[in-house]
Amino acid sequence: MAKSPEEATATMIANLKEKTGKTLEQWVKIASASKLPKHGEIVAMLKKDHGLTHGYANLIAHSTLKSAAFDAAPDDLVAAQYSGAKAGLKPLYDALVAAIGRFGKDVEFAPKKAYVSVRRAKQFAILQPSTGTRLDVGINLKGEKPTDRLEASGSFNAMVSHRVRLASVKDVDKQLTGWLKQAYDAAG
Repeated sequence: MAKSPEEATATMIANLKEKTGKTLEQWVKIASASKLPKHGEIVAMLKKDHGLTHGYANLIAHSTLKSAAFDAAPDDLVAAQYSGAKAGLKPLYDALVAAIGRFGKDVEFAPKKAYVSVRRAKQFAILQPSTGTRLDVGINLKGEKPTDRLEASGSFNAMVSHRVRLASVKDVDKQLTGWLKQAYDAAG
């Protein structure tokens, strides 16, 4: 059964000392002592200088900087993404969550500051309100040839191979859910 983002974080924190030899508090002291101001710089330093995996380095960087995305509740992150000019995209997001949720009980939605990561054993999609009128769905479909609708991700997000741009709930169709299901199956 998929863990909630909070449960996954708690497990990582619990395993940190066993896996790395130091507690979260000890790693935060090391990261703070580096005086690096940016999340990405801290992650890169921890990976390069200390051999940490990206997941642990990311956790430590968020803890060090007390990032809003790390501290915020998942529902608050989603609410913030679909507020203001992007509020009209929330029904589209809800339709995607409903469609993807039918793939299996192991689907996990992990909200970040600007998008929602969709995972199984690993991430297979992201849902991102990119403009006030468009929600982008990033999908991991390695080896799939891009089409007019299933674009190569390009500079959209390096963590996915393709992007589909959506403007309305009717865009959550059989073709899109087929691509998402294919990515879900490959992530298992």
